[in-house]
Amino acid sequence: MTTVQNLIGGERVGDPELARHNPANPGEIVAVTPASDASAVHAAVSAAEQAQGAWAALPAPARGAILLDAADLLRSRHSQVAEDLSREEGKTPAEATGEVRRAIDVLRFFGSLAWQASGEVLPSAMPGTTIFTRREPVGVAALITPWNFPIAIPAWKMAPALVSGNAVVIKPAELTPLSVAHLSNALVEAGLPAGVLNVVHGTGSVAGDALARDPRVAALSFTGSTRVGLGLHTILSERRARVQLEMGGKNAYLILDDADPLAAAKVVAASAFSLTGQACTATSRVYCTPGIMEAFLAALAKEAEAFTMGPVVSEQQLAVDVSAIDVARAEGATVVTGGDVPSGQFLRPTVLTGLAHTSPVVRDEIFGPVVAVLGVDSYEEGLARVNDSRYGLTAGICTRDLTAAHHFAAHAQVGVVKVNRPTTGLDLNVPFGGVKDSSSNTFREQGTAALDFYTWSKTVYLGHE
Repeated sequence: MTTVQNLIGGERVGDPELARHNPANPGEIVAVTPASDASAVHAAVSAAEQAQGAWAALPAPARGAILLDAADLLRSRHSQVAEDLSREEGKTPAEATGEVRRAIDVLRFFGSLAWQASGEVLPSAMPGTTIFTRREPVGVAALITPWNFPIAIPAWKMAPALVSGNAVVIKPAELTPLSVAHLSNALVEAGLPAGVLNVVHGTGSVAGDALARDPRVAALSFTGSTRVGLGLHTILSERRARVQLEMGGKNAYLILDDADPLAAAKVVAASAFSLTGQACTATSRVYCTPGIMEAFLAALAKEAEAFTMGPVVSEQQLAVDVSAIDVARAEGATVVTGGDVPSGQFLRPTVLTGLAHTSPVVRDEIFGPVVAVLGVDSYEEGLARVNDSRYGLTAGICTRDLTAAHHFAAHAQVGVVKVNRPTTGLDLNVPFGGVKDSSSNTFREQGTAALDFYTWSKTVYLGHE
């Protein structure tokens, strides 16, 4: 068991109160953390506010060098960090290893960006005048991160915020404190000045709410449920602070008759069951045209039965997953495979069919390894079903028809389209975000686009005659 404290103004503080258990072995306590109240949040924001000016004044390459050194430190501890991530979140060792590598690459990517020009020079209609722009840090950036990617998501929020000259206060998910502890330790040991990064552990309803309501917070980036995200949006918008939301998804895949059924099944299985289905980009509804439905469903069942998954993250989430399967059964659905809990918090990959398009299992986010397969008569009907959702994060299509692929890319109402590739899995150098109730649909995460949220643009007219 590891005791994880808050990091405030460079000091480790806070008494342990909250215990996190290993989802694969619920009797094992992995870590204990503080249950921070509003006073701890206030202290963290005060430390960030005090440190931000000097951090912003540091040359950008010097800020980037700290991120690069932190990446090296994290790389040297890769095995231990991945093991702790697996123990606290439940990912398989391979998935945990991949996520830690992702965090390392994110630090390297944004650390290297510090050497690139951050503004541009523009012509002026006035003689003897040069116009240029500057990117200025917004100030104190608050981050609220989820449990399903406990080191990758904090990294891809922290890195652009820090390299842009902002001080950060992060509230990690209660279920996964160790991963952010490893990340913050690497940054501190790499030379990050005291107060530039502050970590406050606690519940969302107390610590998260206090962070969102602090008037000194200039920008808040949140990943989590749509219900919580929309509430945060209201709080931040009242004082015109910046807010970035990455929220829920009910991601769809459309399988056309010309697709290879086995290849399509492998793509959908990876989309639906990797990470135990606990990804905002996971596929949870599939639409098949008539000619491929039978072969695809049989192939998907085999893929599901052979798929290796970790446990569901918590008893609460397991109850949500099992309830959705029970609702499907009550509605007359066929459980093609899975649907049972053989032990502990391990749920078998589950494939359902025979549901109505209006079923809550088809329309509401479950966030588990449960996928519903439904029939459609045509590509046009399939596209309409894909778009018939309050969410708009990712969607995919399996086809050999380039015309259909391009049409789908143009007309799917989502932020990310995948063609013959799993809806999960994102490159770190490209923008990421959704539409509708999946996002605030303002600022994108990842890639150079991530810098837009943490900076504001200043235009300078320089007369030189």
